[in-house]
Amino acid sequence: MKIKKITAATMPEAMKRVRAELGDDAVILNSKVIETGGFLGFFRKKSFEVIAAIDPLQKQDVKPIIKEKPKPASVSVPIPVYQPGDQTNVLHAMRSKTYSDLPKLSDDILKEITELKSLLKSESFKPERAQHSYPEPIKQIQRLMEDQEISTKLQENFLAELLEQWYLTGQRANKEEMMLFFHTKLNEFLSSMDFGGLSFSKKFVNVVGPTGVGKTTTLAKIAADCVIKYKKKVAFITTDTYRIGAIEQLKTYAKILNVPLEVCYNLDDFKEAKEKFEDFDLVLIDTAGRNFRNQQYVQDLQQIIDFSNEMETFLVLSLTAKQKDMEQIYQQFSLIRINKIIFTKADETSVYGSIINMLAKYKIGISYVTNGQNVPDDMMVASPEVIVKLLLGVV
Repeated sequence: MKIKKITAATMPEAMKRVRAELGDDAVILNSKVIETGGFLGFFRKKSFEVIAAIDPLQKQDVKPIIKEKPKPASVSVPIPVYQPGDQTNVLHAMRSKTYSDLPKLSDDILKEITELKSLLKSESFKPERAQHSYPEPIKQIQRLMEDQEISTKLQENFLAELLEQWYLTGQRANKEEMMLFFHTKLNEFLSSMDFGGLSFSKKFVNVVGPTGVGKTTTLAKIAADCVIKYKKKVAFITTDTYRIGAIEQLKTYAKILNVPLEVCYNLDDFKEAKEKFEDFDLVLIDTAGRNFRNQQYVQDLQQIIDFSNEMETFLVLSLTAKQKDMEQIYQQFSLIRINKIIFTKADETSVYGSIINMLAKYKIGISYVTNGQNVPDDMMVASPEVIVKLLLGVV
C-alpha cells in the first residue's frame, strides 16, 4: 500500500492533489485541520492535511481466471473509502481483506499455532534467537519494534499475535496487511489505559520533574489552551526560585496570556496564594527541576506545596532520556501521587518505545505529548492513536 500525506489550503485542493498523485482509486485514511505560522503560536493560518493511500495490488486482483475445475477461490475485497475523522479506519481496512474462503485449518496446524504462541510468551523464549525463522513480513515488524526500543516482553506478546495471524491467513499476508494488523493490536493494547488532558475536576494542577525537561514551557501551553480554547480563568504559581531566570520566563508567558502570577518560597506563601486565587477556575503550579537522583528534592516539594485532594499532578519526562533514567525518575517521584505523565521533546527523537514501556510497567496514564517550543500549538492531547502514529512513524 502506498501512503501519501498531502497538505493544501482548502479541502477541494487537497482532494484534487490526491487524485492527481494517487489516482481515482485512492483511499482517504484520515484528514484534519492544521495551523502554521504566527507568533508564539498565535495568529496561525489554517490548512488541510489529508492522508491517502492506494493499493497497488488492487488492480492486479481483477484479472480473468481460467478455471481448470471448480474450486474455492481467494477473494480480496478492495479497501473502502472512509469518511474523514473515522478513527476506526485502520481496523476496517484490515478487516476488509477477507480470508473466510480459506481451506479449514487442520487440527495439526491449529495445534502448532497454539504451541508457537505458548513458546513465544514463555519466559525462556528470546526473540532475537528466533528472528531467522519468522516470515519476512513479521521480521520487518520485529525490527521496527527493536528500533523503537519496545521492551522484550511486549515484543514477545505482539510477535505471538502476529505469528498466529500469519497462519490464520494461510501464510499469504503481505507486509502491509501484517502492519495493519499490528497497528490494530497496538490500538487494542493501549485502549484500556488512561489517556487525555486536564480533567478539570481539580482546581490546582502541578507539574513536577527533573531539570531540563521543559516543565515551564509545557505549563504555558496548558495555560494557553485553557484560556483560549476553554475560556477558563487561570492563574500561575511558581516555586521555582532555584533556577536563574525561571520566574522571568513564566512572567513573560503570564503577561502574554494576561494571567496573574504568585511566587512561593515556602508552604505559608503557597497557602496565601491559594486564598488569593480562590475565585479562579484553574491554578497552574510550576516547580523547580533538580537532580532526580536526590530524593531530598522530592521531600522539599512537600514542604512548599500542599498536595491536597484539590490537586492534579503531572510528571514531566523527556523522550530523549534513557528508559532506565525514566524509571528511576518515576520511582523517585512516586513519593508524590502522580496522576499522569507528560512526555516532552517528541520532535528531538525518533524513538518512542519508552512511552509504551512506561505505560505497561507502571499502569500510569498519559495526558500530553509535546513536540516543539511553540506555545500553545506544539502539544498533542495523548490518545492511543497519537502514540501508535509515533511508534509507526506516521506523521
